[in-house]
Amino acid sequence: MADTPVPSATYLCPRDGARADSATTAWCCPVCGGPWDLDTGVLPPVRLDALGGRVNSLWRYEEVLPLASPAVSLGEGRTPLVPLTDRVSAKLDYMMPTLSFKDRGAVMLAELARRLSPERVVADSSGNAGTAVAAYCARAGLPCTVYVPEGTSPKKTEQIRAHGARPETVPGGREAAAAAARAAADVPGSFYASHVFNPYFLHGTKTYVYEIWEELGGTLPDAIAVPVGNGTLLLGAALATAELLAHGLIDRRPALIAVQAEAVSPLAAAFRAGADGLSGVPGVPDRARATLAEGIAIPRPPRARQILAAVRESGGTFLTVTEKQIREAQRDLARRGFFVETTGVACWAAVGGMTDRSVVVPLCGAGLKTGLAP
Repeated sequence: MADTPVPSATYLCPRDGARADSATTAWCCPVCGGPWDLDTGVLPPVRLDALGGRVNSLWRYEEVLPLASPAVSLGEGRTPLVPLTDRVSAKLDYMMPTLSFKDRGAVMLAELARRLSPERVVADSSGNAGTAVAAYCARAGLPCTVYVPEGTSPKKTEQIRAHGARPETVPGGREAAAAAARAAADVPGSFYASHVFNPYFLHGTKTYVYEIWEELGGTLPDAIAVPVGNGTLLLGAALATAELLAHGLIDRRPALIAVQAEAVSPLAAAFRAGADGLSGVPGVPDRARATLAEGIAIPRPPRARQILAAVRESGGTFLTVTEKQIREAQRDLARRGFFVETTGVACWAAVGGMTDRSVVVPLCGAGLKTGLAP
């Protein structure tokens, strides 16, 4: 397939209004150092009756994706939606090619990187985003290095290595790995495939909601629960529900229920305090504490203000779960036939007993990646 140009969408800083061409490899706002949003202009609607016969992947929603005519794909998306109770359904995103929902955003980053032709791709991850970026870079023929914190599941680093990428273990936690990747990203010729700072990732994760909308015949549940660390799935869901509402394809936005592990719950603390961000909020840790939900153990997410605003605008809330609840939820789902990693069971632990409204939870990582919690 012939190369296609980088689209006309521009990077936009939500804090100070700075802009940059999306063809740049500048990974953050040069004014404040914060993450980019993406100004796509007005996107056309996805018509439900136009989807029949389209490609059976997330690229079927081409009208609302910022990249067209992709050359990089592993058939990601279109994961099953399965009822668990009368009111709670699960979307099986662990059935993605790399066994986690992160494929939704990673394919967008790899496609963008392919068009920019960098000398190298760098990423940071506690595991799933790194394995996804490694796989899609392999598909795109791009060299890739993934910085992971010590203590990352050996199965995940093995998967990164198997895809031909180089895992670099960084002493310390998730923040230390991110700092190492950002330093590498500043080297000329590098593309930072950041699932936090690069907004193309969010436009990939929004397809999660478009798939629910299509599966339910053009409607959405009363609530959508998502595990939240850096908030990439939640912010993608917020993008999708806003687009669907603006196009008149839904008549209301579902409440976004953000779930964090009680051990590392800075956003839940800020939400309860009525704060717009994390600054000055009691109970916000400087470092992540140990938790079975390692994938959402993020003490200071860069998009904290956006996450809090998105939950409030949807009429949603934050819930936290204990380590005991996580263990029990993983075993409960396994007894129902779903073997899900410990981060991916957090939403079931939080809302599995809900009976007053319909809700969809993501089962967003395969249990084979981490094993059964001790």
